[in-house]
Amino acid sequence: MSSAAMSGPSRRGTLTGMAGAALLAAGCTVTDGSPARSTRPSRPAAAPAGGTGAPGVMTLFDDPEFNFSVLLALGAAGQGSGEVGEVLTAVNTINKAGPSAQTYVDTFTRLGDRLLRAPQGAAPDRETRRFRALRAAQYYAQALFFVLGSDHPGNEEALYRAGRGAWDTFCGLCDPPPVTGEVPYGLPVRTPLPVWLFRPDDSGRRRPTVILTNGSDGQNVDMWTYGVAAALDRGWNALVYEGPGQGQLLFVDKVVFTPRWENVVTPLVDWLVARPDVDADRIALTGLSMAGDLAPRAAAFERRIAALVAMPGCLDPWLGFPEEIRQVLTPDRARTNDIWNKEVVPHLSSADAATMKKRFEPFSAPAMLAAREGRIFTDFFTPARLVRSLDITAVVSRVKAPTLVLDYEYEQFYPGQPRRLYDELTAPKRYVKLTAATGAQLHCSPMAPRQHCEVVFDWLGETLKVA
Repeated sequence: MSSAAMSGPSRRGTLTGMAGAALLAAGCTVTDGSPARSTRPSRPAAAPAGGTGAPGVMTLFDDPEFNFSVLLALGAAGQGSGEVGEVLTAVNTINKAGPSAQTYVDTFTRLGDRLLRAPQGAAPDRETRRFRALRAAQYYAQALFFVLGSDHPGNEEALYRAGRGAWDTFCGLCDPPPVTGEVPYGLPVRTPLPVWLFRPDDSGRRRPTVILTNGSDGQNVDMWTYGVAAALDRGWNALVYEGPGQGQLLFVDKVVFTPRWENVVTPLVDWLVARPDVDADRIALTGLSMAGDLAPRAAAFERRIAALVAMPGCLDPWLGFPEEIRQVLTPDRARTNDIWNKEVVPHLSSADAATMKKRFEPFSAPAMLAAREGRIFTDFFTPARLVRSLDITAVVSRVKAPTLVLDYEYEQFYPGQPRRLYDELTAPKRYVKLTAATGAQLHCSPMAPRQHCEVVFDWLGETLKVA
C-alpha cells in the first residue's frame, strides 16, 4: 500500500464518516422466504443537507455521535430506562458548556449520581428507587461510552462499576428480583459469565425464554430497553448476560470478544434447560447491534435455539469500519503495525483517536489499557484480525432456527448487510425494515425501542406459538 493511498485528508474524512455515518434511504419491506434480491452491499449516500441525521431525526447535538447516543437515552424513556426531561436538560447543559467528551461525561455522570441519592421531600418508595436506579444505569452508560475521549480516560472501569451498581440496585428492587448467577465459560481457563434471569413471577411455571445478547458497546440497561420489559409484559422469561468483550468481562476481567459465540451461548442454554421454570422447547435468541452477527453464529451450532432474531442482521462487522482503516490490515504483522503507527496515527485528530480507541477496545485488552492511559494502541494487527474473524458468511447456512432479520432505514453502521444475511439464510426467515415513516429509522431504532420490541415479540409469539 502506498503512502498516497493512505493520505491524511482522505483518512480524516473517512474517519469522520465512521463517527457520524452518512445515511442511506430505502423503503419498508417485509419478506417471507421470497426469491432473493441483489446481495450486492449498498453504499451510504450523503446525509441530507442542513442536518446531521436522517429526515425526522431530532438534532440535539451537531456532533452525530453525541446525537445518536443521546437519542438512545431519549427513546429509552418509553421503557422507563430514561426520562425525557432529564435527558433534554442534560443536552441543554452540555450545549451551554460547549459539547465535548468531557462535558458529556461530566453531565451524565452527575445525573446518575443524583438519581442514586434520595430525592428531597418524602422518602422514596420501592418503585421510585427502582426506576431511579434504572435511569442512573442509563446515564452512567452514556458517560461510559465517551470517557476514553475525556480528560480522565482512566475513569472507565469506575464508570462501568457505577453503572453496574445502579443496575444491580434496580434488579434487587424488582418483584420478583431476577435470578442471578455465574455461568462458567471458556477453556482451559473458566471465566464466569454474569447472568440475570428475569421472570414475570416466582410461581415456577414453565415459560418461553429469550436470551438477550448485547453488542460491542451496549450495557445491561439496553437489554431492559430492547427486550426484558417487553418479555415480562408478555409472560416470558428474559436472560441478560455479559459475555466476552462486554461489561464485567471487558472492563474488569479484560476478556475480549471471541468469534466462536456458540461457546458463549451453549453454556447459557445448558443453565436454562436445567431450570423447571424454562420451557426448553421455546428458547429464543436475540442479538442487538453487532450481536446481529454473534447470535446467528451461535444459532448455527447450538440446535436448541428455537427462534433467532438479528437486530440488525450482520454478516461481517469488519465492513462496519471505513475502507481506509480496513486497508491498513495486511497479512504481515510488522508491516500492518508500521502503516498504523507511521501513516495513520500521526494524522488522527483527538476526536478520531478517541473513536478508534472506543471501537477497538473490545477486541484488545492492551488497546483498552493504553486508552485508559490516554494513549492510542500500537498493535493494530491483533484486534483487526479478531474483528475480521467475526465474519459469519461461511456458517449462516447452518442456521436451522426460524430467523427474523431486522433492518433500519438509514442504517449507518452495517448498510446492506441485513439483506445480505437474509439472502444467505436457508432456514425459515422473515425480513423487516423499520423506517422513518414511524420514527424507527437508524441503527437499532433509537427513538422507537418499544415499537422495535413489538415487531420482535409479535414475530416470536407467532413463530413459537405462544398465546
